[in-house]
Amino acid sequence: MAKRRTSRKKKSGGYGVRELIIIALLLFLAYYGYRHFTDNPIKRPILTRSGMLQQTEENYGGIIDSLAPEFGISPYYLKALITLECSGRTEFEPRFEKHVFKALKNLRDGVINRYGSIKRKTVINLSDGGLRNLATSWGPFQLMGYQCLELGVYVHHVRGKDAVYWGIKWIKKRYGKYLKKGRYKDAFHIHNTGRPYPLVGDPFTHDPDYVNNGLEYMEWFKELDATSFSTH
Repeated sequence: MAKRRTSRKKKSGGYGVRELIIIALLLFLAYYGYRHFTDNPIKRPILTRSGMLQQTEENYGGIIDSLAPEFGISPYYLKALITLECSGRTEFEPRFEKHVFKALKNLRDGVINRYGSIKRKTVINLSDGGLRNLATSWGPFQLMGYQCLELGVYVHHVRGKDAVYWGIKWIKKRYGKYLKKGRYKDAFHIHNTGRPYPLVGDPFTHDPDYVNNGLEYMEWFKELDATSFSTH
């Protein structure tokens, strides 16, 4: 009887160290896989420069060519700007600017009386969610939500189906005089920083190559247009 009890105990005595290690490893891999695909649902491939430019032409070429003459703005500039701002994609994550949100919150709460051209009365009744929308950049030109206030429209206008139209309208209003004179270097810099290209020293853009890339992209779209014209 004693022998029988010992053998039963060994048979039902649970998992060994090796089995426990394997189970733990499988559980870890399962958990990691779950987190990877939930936190990073779909990672889009990184596009080459020519890939971004072609994507911009495919996704925005038609509407830009249609609207640019209406506003008297070079379509090459607008396409280059879209390439810089969203790589020509139609789906992209909006960018939330924490420091802008903090400033707008201070404005609403009376800590400051003005933020740029925005007065306190404009935001005094907005919730934190409303301020967050104003502190986020939207659309293919990545306009800040608060810039819709200059146009007298709502945030959904600069981020919805008419985002290209309202984006161009804001560009015309904000720095159209530079575009009219062909000062594209200044125009790119204003779009990104709010001021013309510095007379001395390096640009203030987050990416030091932002302006130069924009100018190069314009040339690419010009050449594409010339090639398309010659083949028709």
